[in-house]
Amino acid sequence: MDKNGFISIEYLLSIFIILIIALGLLFFVQSAIESSINIENDVQHRLILDNMANLINQVNSHGEGYSIYVHLDSKPGYYVITVERNKLTMEFSNKKGETLILPLKIDVDYKLYSGGSYLISKTNDGKIVIT
Repeated sequence: MDKNGFISIEYLLSIFIILIIALGLLFFVQSAIESSINIENDVQHRLILDNMANLINQVNSHGEGYSIYVHLDSKPGYYVITVERNKLTMEFSNKKGETLILPLKIDVDYKLYSGGSYLISKTNDGKIVIT
């Protein structure tokens, strides 16, 4: 400001440019934080899916009559795991993840819901049953 109280054009332009740079950085930081939250959420669901595949493979590799009780955590949000003959599929938040497992002897495809408790067992005829 000069003696008469006027602001120069250069001063106004420099404030405007600084404001634009600050807003750009704020947008960049916000998108980086959202991206890390999405990655964390995806990793949590992937770990649940891999753990379930590991448990089913354990039951399948052990002898007849072997069973494992499992409770699916509902903290990461709502999800559905579909158990098919040779793969597991998880659907959550309009996303889908798959993992392969050893081929199973099953009669039907099973749907497992978050928050549910299930018993995975191998029957006397070698079939995997989830109740």
